[in-house]
Amino acid sequence: MLTQLNPQPLSKHIALIELHQETNSFSQVPTTLREFESLALYYGEEVLTHGIKVYKKFQLAGFISTVKQHGQGRFKTVPILAAWATSGGPIEASVYKHFHHYILEQLQGMAQIDGIYLSLHGAMGVEGMRDPEAYLLRAIRQVVGEAVPIGVSYDLHGNITEEKVRLATFINAYQTNPHRDHFKVGQKAARLLMDTMDGKVNPTMAFLKMPLLKGGGMTIDFLKPMRKVFGVMRKMEKRSEVLSISNFMSHIWLDDEETGWSCIAVTDNNPQLARELSETLADLNWSIKDHKHPEPVTVQKAVSTIEGMNWRRRFGTAVFCDTSDIVAAGGPGENTYILKYLMQNAPHLKSYLPLRDQEEVLRIFEFDIGHEVTLTLGRKLEQEYNATLSYQGLLTKKSETKFGKTAVVRHANIFLVLTELPCPAFSPSFFKNLGLSLWKADIVVVKNLFPFRVKYSLYNRKTFNVGTSGTTELDVSRLNYKKIPRPIHPLDTIADWRKPIE
Repeated sequence: MLTQLNPQPLSKHIALIELHQETNSFSQVPTTLREFESLALYYGEEVLTHGIKVYKKFQLAGFISTVKQHGQGRFKTVPILAAWATSGGPIEASVYKHFHHYILEQLQGMAQIDGIYLSLHGAMGVEGMRDPEAYLLRAIRQVVGEAVPIGVSYDLHGNITEEKVRLATFINAYQTNPHRDHFKVGQKAARLLMDTMDGKVNPTMAFLKMPLLKGGGMTIDFLKPMRKVFGVMRKMEKRSEVLSISNFMSHIWLDDEETGWSCIAVTDNNPQLARELSETLADLNWSIKDHKHPEPVTVQKAVSTIEGMNWRRRFGTAVFCDTSDIVAAGGPGENTYILKYLMQNAPHLKSYLPLRDQEEVLRIFEFDIGHEVTLTLGRKLEQEYNATLSYQGLLTKKSETKFGKTAVVRHANIFLVLTELPCPAFSPSFFKNLGLSLWKADIVVVKNLFPFRVKYSLYNRKTFNVGTSGTTELDVSRLNYKKIPRPIHPLDTIADWRKPIE
């Protein structure tokens, strides 16, 4: 007599979609398909064969590895898209439509969809459209219906809206700034989505919005004032009924009707606990609302200080954060103010500066190394804040990088790094790969607000937040908002976040 074997249970299919871009509403420079192609753009199986190998520390890699490790073969991941672009102006409408249509076509072509994981930024903007991420979620819901669980991860600078929450089964976010937990966020989302699909948990979310508009250097997770907030969040998550706690310190350069900080608590079928935890977190945020931003210094002050730091410069460099042209917050990357001051007042200091100028870098790429070139820089993309500058120097390096054609032009001790695409200079490897030693530099200019504080720690002996003029102004009172809700702190006086209008 033959023994009948128990058939293996059918795999549950999870669609994977990743689309990241952070929009600066004040930028005049649209984000094109080229920006995605230069950073990360993978379709279908390319996500597995190339994408997660290149971005092995990011969300999709964490999600997929957790499914493989803990899914016991019962879950199958179906990659659809992995697309990242550097922060910038709103995405061109045609580019967004391309991604939108591709995602929906792939979902409609799937014979089985049991769950969806969406990795988004939360502050993405598109020309002529409001809240494009909610629009995408709504379209996905129309394809798969209300019963299919959708887990969504966001950057903690995401601007969370009512509709984003309504359309998601659960939401989780980074808990580090500078961001160091992308992989863990993907892992957490995978465990939560699999448990939801198996019926082990029933996620219930509480969402609170605060009339709070604060950002800049005060939101680092391991420093005051946010260290206490993130510590409380970690304690909250140790409770058995708590599935996820997220705190969204909204991107201050997104001009939207729902701009503001948000709190989300996800519990296992306990909406009252979720509400209590989100209120506690909101109260904590409100208690630190008056903490001052680090005040930017002038380039004159920064250079003067550097010149008196002889002993420090022997053992490393100083890092100038160009706070008015933060590429990682949507600045165009062509600010000439720091360069101009160094040319006129400190050509003796060995300085490395990235600057975006597609026109000039393509032109000088035709010349041989050692050629003397004259460049006309600035005010080609950003007309309101930038200034034109003439720069003459020796072409010392040409290279193809992920920022397009890249050239180094030396004037005295100033090494200008010219790129086709916006360059945040996140990592020392950007300069090192061009033969520029950070040990020998007096000044290194970066165009990102947080990551360099960790990545440059080996070389950095002094950080200067240098303020000039540009689209990433840290003082929100100087930004030309037209859509944000009012009243909002610190633009208005508000006693209680629960009652912004008395």
